[in-house]
Amino acid sequence: MSAAIEVQDLGVHFRRNRRGRRSFKDLFAGASRRSRPGEFWALRNVSFSVQPGESIGVVGRNGQGKSTLLRLVAGVLLPDEGGVEVHGGVAPLIELTGGFVGDLTVRENVRMTAGLHGMSRAEIASRYDEIIGFAELEGFEDTPYKHLSNGMKVRLAFSVVSQLDEPILLVDEVLAVGDKAFRDKCYARIDELLADGRTLFFVSHNERDLRRFCTRGLYLDKGVLAMDAPIADVLDRYNADYNTR
Repeated sequence: MSAAIEVQDLGVHFRRNRRGRRSFKDLFAGASRRSRPGEFWALRNVSFSVQPGESIGVVGRNGQGKSTLLRLVAGVLLPDEGGVEVHGGVAPLIELTGGFVGDLTVRENVRMTAGLHGMSRAEIASRYDEIIGFAELEGFEDTPYKHLSNGMKVRLAFSVVSQLDEPILLVDEVLAVGDKAFRDKCYARIDELLADGRTLFFVSHNERDLRRFCTRGLYLDKGVLAMDAPIADVLDRYNADYNTR
């Protein structure tokens, strides 16, 4: 069986608070020339594979490359070294409120966003009521997106993306937002997707969520993959390291 995600010798670097810009000449220079003052490697020499149906939790302190790794897998960020191969489409539950247009209505945004993710008009029509109902936005369908509260925006985005049929689910801290009732709905929805055989790649600081959804863990420390093991072992290692620093 082919891996759902294959990561080989992955590396990406930034310059201070933005991606480092390299000239065409730099691309053919040696590593020492390509390294500029203020640049740092957010990830380096990271390799692993994920099998279809696996539930992977990415663990590490802030600034260790967790969200960067997720964006590389999602294809919204390109590596400077190595590569990522994703076999199958992804449903990205990251930066949830991004990609929506403020002047369009809720109805128009649902159709546009679902369509951009590959959902046909017929599929959108058949799932539209469920999307609106899950987001609890009945009565707001003709409201411009920019007039929604932040909570409404998050509910709408999660509802749309979680309806996608893509086999790989990328989740980045989205369960940390919203009220408890909505988080419970998110938990139940993710449980349904996992029961359906989806592959989960999950970034969270919430140990309870990691233990609930994930069976395997990747521990990132200072931009390198420090441990790849069952999630319980990875969390024990992370907690031990954290308490000694």
